[in-house]
Amino acid sequence: MSIPPPSGTYPPQPPYGQGPAPHPAWPPQRSVNGLAVAAFVLGLLCFLPAVGLVLGLVALGQIRRKGERGKGFAVAGSALSAVGLVLWALALGTGALSDAWQGFRDAARGEGTAYALAEGQCFTTPSGSLRGVTYDVDTVPCDEEHDGEVFAVFDLPAGRFPGDAQIARRADEQCYGAQDGYAMDRWALPADVDVYHLAPTARSWRTGDREVVCLFGNTDERGTLTGSLRNDATTLDRDQQAFLLADNAVNRALDQVPEAESAEDDLGAYRVWAGQVSEALLRQNGMLRRHGWDAGVEGPVTARIEDLEAAQREWSLAAKATDAATYDEHFVAGYDLLEAGTAVTARKALGLETRRPDQAEGGGDGGDGSGVEV
Repeated sequence: MSIPPPSGTYPPQPPYGQGPAPHPAWPPQRSVNGLAVAAFVLGLLCFLPAVGLVLGLVALGQIRRKGERGKGFAVAGSALSAVGLVLWALALGTGALSDAWQGFRDAARGEGTAYALAEGQCFTTPSGSLRGVTYDVDTVPCDEEHDGEVFAVFDLPAGRFPGDAQIARRADEQCYGAQDGYAMDRWALPADVDVYHLAPTARSWRTGDREVVCLFGNTDERGTLTGSLRNDATTLDRDQQAFLLADNAVNRALDQVPEAESAEDDLGAYRVWAGQVSEALLRQNGMLRRHGWDAGVEGPVTARIEDLEAAQREWSLAAKATDAATYDEHFVAGYDLLEAGTAVTARKALGLETRRPDQAEGGGDGGDGSGVEV
């Protein structure tokens, strides 16, 4: 049989089922505050410094309340963001930021972009079309095949983006008003040529783009032009310029024809229009009478002035008509005098285009949203 060990030889055993006392547990790992890390990253990159500063301050409050780690990240992020705010304020105050952005824009407006086009230049587009959106263009000599010829460039006023429709309306108004300054002889414009424009988009407006480029293009979307359409002080003599300058005063008045189909539909509007044409004819005749014409053209121009003075009287009577029938009588007489053969005779003597523009095949009114956006 077994002999029990002597008393005190072994330590007393715990009762059955009872094990040794457990080791004490380690304290739980504290998490790092996420806002503190975000504040540090934003501050380090100097990106959105105001946001980085706010995140850093909020993180400090959460760390104190929750016992989280990341106080160093929060303090460093707040400090770096505060420095970033100071630098941004200095840049804005001294114009350094504006100068840097302007430098970027100027670099973008380089050779081969729609921003670089100037009056008198001809160009092609990658798509060969003057509709839609484009940025890249290739300038080419105007005597080569091209998609458009620039005749004016202007800037829209600063402010919020006015919308595509408003920009198109203003571009049409100013471009159509400027065409006579570049191509003074409307008779010399081909029947398949119309006015288009390059205008800012909502996206380019945000970068400071305010430029509208006015240009001549083919009314056929896939058609092209060859040869410059320019005829102004750079290509015309003094008599030609005087004649066309006076002629275009009336052309602009004639362009304002009322929307109604006839005087029967809106006699009031047609009377106002006739009055505008009559006043334009008075100005035209005065300009032609005051000019000192060369001996070789004085006779034909004088005959033309006599027809224009008769036309002015008829348009004046049309403006005073009390019914549509009377209006039409004077309107037809006045218009026939504008189209009289003395116009061709005077033009021939001046060395200008003598073939009348075909109104039926002329370009559209440009108000259908035509034009390229950049």
